[in-house]
Amino acid sequence: MAKRDDAPEILRKGDRVICAAELREVPEGTPGKVVLVVGLSWIRYWVSFENGVAVGSINRKHLATPAQWQRHLDGDDEAVADDDTSGDEGAGDAGDGGDGGYSHNGVLVPQLLIDRAKAARERLSAA
Repeated sequence: MAKRDDAPEILRKGDRVICAAELREVPEGTPGKVVLVVGLSWIRYWVSFENGVAVGSINRKHLATPAQWQRHLDGDDEAVADDDTSGDEGAGDAGDGGDGGYSHNGVLVPQLLIDRAKAARERLSAA
């Protein structure tokens, strides 16, 4: 398979990265380490950040290498490209419609499901 010239470099397990976008529970600029690389044609990353949060299924466009991050801080807007042309939503994108809920490892459990579970527990304990 031929490599695309515009494809970002693939990160490897153990690589140091910096969060290049605001993710749930992870502010932009937070350093971390790649824990797991998953996928064949659609590669996603599991990253353990220094603020104690581990997030899974992160798109490469939301991560920067330390060199890319330094170029971004120096004013090079091309260093950390945040193009939304791919159409997929990253793990840190809101996407919950503002309804609230609980986030665990970057996966949002909608408030509706939490409320249903609570009502079911109350029904079962009353019986």
